[in-house]
Amino acid sequence: MMALLQFDNISKHFPGVKALNGVSFEARPGQVMGLLGENGAGKSTLLKILGGQYKPDGGRLLIDGQARHFASAGDAIAAGVAIIHQELQYVSELTVAENVLLGRLPTRFGLVDHKAARRQVAAQLAAIGVDLDPAARLSDLSIAQRQMVEICKAVMQDAKVIAFDEPTSSLSHRETEILFRLVKRLRAEGRTLIYISHRLEELYALCDACTIFRDGRKITTHDVMADVPRERLIADMVGRELQDIYDYRSRGHGPVRLDVRGLHSKRLPEPLSFAMRGGEVLGFFGLVGAGRSELMRLLYGADARRGGEVWLDGQPVAARSPADAIAAGIVLCPEDRKEQGILAQSSVAENINVSCRRHGLAAGVFLRHGQEAQRADDFIKKLRIKTPSREQEIRLLSGGNQQKVILARWLAEPGLKVLILDEPTRGIDVGAKNEIYRIIHDVAASGCCVIVISSELPEVLGIADRVIVMRDGRISGELDRAHASETAALALALPDGAPAAPAH
Repeated sequence: MMALLQFDNISKHFPGVKALNGVSFEARPGQVMGLLGENGAGKSTLLKILGGQYKPDGGRLLIDGQARHFASAGDAIAAGVAIIHQELQYVSELTVAENVLLGRLPTRFGLVDHKAARRQVAAQLAAIGVDLDPAARLSDLSIAQRQMVEICKAVMQDAKVIAFDEPTSSLSHRETEILFRLVKRLRAEGRTLIYISHRLEELYALCDACTIFRDGRKITTHDVMADVPRERLIADMVGRELQDIYDYRSRGHGPVRLDVRGLHSKRLPEPLSFAMRGGEVLGFFGLVGAGRSELMRLLYGADARRGGEVWLDGQPVAARSPADAIAAGIVLCPEDRKEQGILAQSSVAENINVSCRRHGLAAGVFLRHGQEAQRADDFIKKLRIKTPSREQEIRLLSGGNQQKVILARWLAEPGLKVLILDEPTRGIDVGAKNEIYRIIHDVAASGCCVIVISSELPEVLGIADRVIVMRDGRISGELDRAHASETAALALALPDGAPAAPAH
């Protein structure tokens, strides 16, 4: 069968970076082609060329055997291409219906027909099994719900080429099942699908073939995904063998450092308590909406408490704001890097130094600038942050390297005592995950308390000394490392009577 989509010797350069270097491969109608590679390998850059956001510096893009030159995203959409980007493309103040039909809204008497738009989108949402109000504003939805809106938008464009960039990174188990059914339906309809994910189990479940990238080059294409061992895929991606991706290290724990007593709020009405020792990595697991992030926002002072106490090293902490928590030594890396973590238009150095800068206000401007430059260079080296220089805008870095910069920001804080990581490896490749796990264990080894929230159960079980499971806004159980298993954790996370499906 003739290829519907072909990349022929595609190249793309940015200042100091060769993002793509002579990439060639093809995909057929009715085929799901997986794209694998570490963050920064060139996968997302290729999708932006396919979607008309970037123009290639060399090579050709062919659809149905015809060379295509997209000057804009509109040109790509008109040619039958739909892209669901990892960094979601939405207008937060518009409704679900307006976002899905943006640029194609129905009109009546020269005005937008909002009722017709809501009817169209409601029908499509029902068809793919998503329960969302078409009149709801995007700003009022969770990240997972916004992701489903983007997927609905792509389907309604009736595209013949659809590319998914980390589509399940924020989805619940149920929403992931909906996506899987949709991908299989689209393949059966003869669409050509490109699927990027760092979750290998997804790729084995969905993809017919896969192409592997490393450092902007195509390393190989495996024509039958099911025939390739997992170890081979990882070695192809990272260029080396990874024996233990989680890098777990057994270590002794000190006395109790953090004692959370009866925290509750409007969103978490049941009082919640837990304690942890210095040097411990404590995992929090639960389905999306279980209340894990909400509990950590109370601990961090980002949300108002209705009651409860936090004690750190035997002293009460009255964190009425994040600034209070940071001053006490409690810091948070949020789930949504783009919206809440990075200063997108600022440099890597600025992002690393922005918090600890307050400690050097008495220093002269020139001295402080030199100290900040040295601090940034030190952390770039220590955390192996891939960037052309400390002056590179952080938005141009891969997701894994952005996450390392946020970690560097908090590790630069003097007096760090509690590090909270909310979905620290969301959308990050296996090699970068391994490096972030190494950082987590290094921080714990220094005596800090490290809390890791993750929806990836194997990750929680792999890195944590102890796991707390939440369900419906309460703590449903606790598992020490020796007795923690996927079956035990899922039994605590799922509603009573729900089948224990395999962990996503």
